[in-house]
Amino acid sequence: MRSRHHDIADDLKAQIASGRIKPGERLPSEVGLAGQYKVSTATLRSALAVLQGEGLVEKIHGKGNFVRHRLRKIMYVGGWGTLDPWTAAEAALRITDRATTIEAHGHLATLLRVPNGSPLTELLSISYQGESPHSLARIYVPRDLEPTEALSDGPSYMRTEESFAVLSPLSAEVRETVSARPPTPDEASTLRINPTTAVLAINRVAADTAGRVVEAALLVLPGDRVDAVFTTHHVTNERQTQG
Repeated sequence: MRSRHHDIADDLKAQIASGRIKPGERLPSEVGLAGQYKVSTATLRSALAVLQGEGLVEKIHGKGNFVRHRLRKIMYVGGWGTLDPWTAAEAALRITDRATTIEAHGHLATLLRVPNGSPLTELLSISYQGESPHSLARIYVPRDLEPTEALSDGPSYMRTEESFAVLSPLSAEVRETVSARPPTPDEASTLRINPTTAVLAINRVAADTAGRVVEAALLVLPGDRVDAVFTTHHVTNERQTQG
């Protein structure tokens, strides 16, 4: 037997598809919708969870449930920490950055190959399409390296460049580990996605010519919003070429 919350979800989807409820529009309160459909708030929330899982509705804490604008897919260019400028421009992305100073412990100390307690700069970058968060990155840089403007401590600021998680200019070698997984509760909350939505998680470590790690980054990209492209460059053996 079909559940009542699926009928409600189908009705709301039909209203969204027809344009009766428009992208960016706030839905009536959960109590109001429950009264309209003559169901409990628990049943109504189950219906909204279906729409949230399909990316049609997002719940913004303290504000309510809103119909999502369709988020365009963008291209992540592996090894460069950038968004493809053409697809990023089409999606009209903007990026907020917030830098803080922290100490390296545990996994971070191991990743950056520094002693526990070493000072690091953490840069939290979140890209947005309209008012909806699109993807996020956490970048860690040893504090003794000359900071760029983007890594200076201070309040968050907005930019519209295509670079999402910029690599240190000192990097000579980049290693990226890519996996698909569910988001953490914090990631799901920040990106306003269903906890069951798969994300593309990219762990990136950049080192200089001496082998010192100059940057480590964790990129979290919802699977329905991004494609990643990685290009392999084959090094020509000069001795063979000259022989």
